[in-house]
Amino acid sequence: MPINKVDGKKDGLQKYRVRVNYVDSFGEYKQIERVAYGKDAAKELEARLMCDLKEEASKKMTLAELAKEYLSTKKFEVRESSLDKMKRRLDYYVLPSLGNYRIDKLCTPVLQKWKANVEEMTKSTGEHLSLRTKQSAYCELRAVLNYGVKMEYIPRNPLFATENFKDAYSTKKKVDFYTADEFLKFIAAAREQAEQSEKTTGILYEWNYYVFFMIAFYTGMRKGEINALQWTDIDEDIIHITKSITQKLRGDDRETPPKNKNSVRDIKVPVQLKKALDEHYNRLKTLDGFSNNWRICGGEKCIRDSTVENRNKKYAEMAGLKKIRIHDFRHSHASYLAYCGINIQEIARRLGHAKVEITWNTYSHLYPKEEDRAVEALNLIEEKPIKI
Repeated sequence: MPINKVDGKKDGLQKYRVRVNYVDSFGEYKQIERVAYGKDAAKELEARLMCDLKEEASKKMTLAELAKEYLSTKKFEVRESSLDKMKRRLDYYVLPSLGNYRIDKLCTPVLQKWKANVEEMTKSTGEHLSLRTKQSAYCELRAVLNYGVKMEYIPRNPLFATENFKDAYSTKKKVDFYTADEFLKFIAAAREQAEQSEKTTGILYEWNYYVFFMIAFYTGMRKGEINALQWTDIDEDIIHITKSITQKLRGDDRETPPKNKNSVRDIKVPVQLKKALDEHYNRLKTLDGFSNNWRICGGEKCIRDSTVENRNKKYAEMAGLKKIRIHDFRHSHASYLAYCGINIQEIARRLGHAKVEITWNTYSHLYPKEEDRAVEALNLIEEKPIKI
């Protein structure tokens, strides 16, 4: 969008050439060129031309086109796995019914109708979408339209007049976790299975799952962070967390930075985990081709998420326990520390949460001792007559 001085004057004002580049609806590069006299007039002309182009573009741009442009800008701002989730939410829940609408035609009745359609949507299992899924779809649509406002394609976000999904009968989902005693039963079953596998087949691979769940419970690390761990990331009793692996994208595994900047952290491990890691290292180093660059849980390549899920179910059945999600081992770690009265900021640091409020909102109900201490402090107040 250059403004160039050219030969010529009018009424004592310098002549300027104003050129604005743009892409038309057919994807072809075009430009508009005009002339103005005086620097201020040239800048005003440039702004007016850009405004006219954006207004014209908004009259033709569909929500699908806006979403495509929005995602292309986010490509360099978020992790690949996050970008994939954003795209899938839009593709599954938003664009099928709204994609062909021009963005200047989106209005409250249209968006209310979209909400009603989403309310009726069901999963492949035949169940209705969860409240969280519907709210995530709403937030994704809101972000796309906010981008449209930022780029001045539309004057305001039409979704603001339409509230997010609500459920008057829903209650906050309780955190599911294993107590320390339950985990000991679970991990004993995992160790038994690994020992039996090694004894009958001579293969050490089953030990990877035992170590995976030990790391999950004793550190609270995310699944992707555990998958990415290499032996070079361990320094005595410190684990350096600097990366993550996702297996849900098309193609091979993707190694990326952790979820946020706070997720790059060092965690000191307890003696139980240190012993398990030392034993695992001594087992694996006997294998041909072993390298310290191997993934701790797997080898040259990390163990598969689907197999970890299968082992999770199997060990729970062996131990006579309810099955919890893989992510709930992270909750188990935090819940145990919260119950023991560990400072919430330290728990947030170990979990790699971006804000301590996230940790507090999730685990504050597990601080019963604080209420008891508060009442005990109040009980110390002696009742004395007040002099008037």
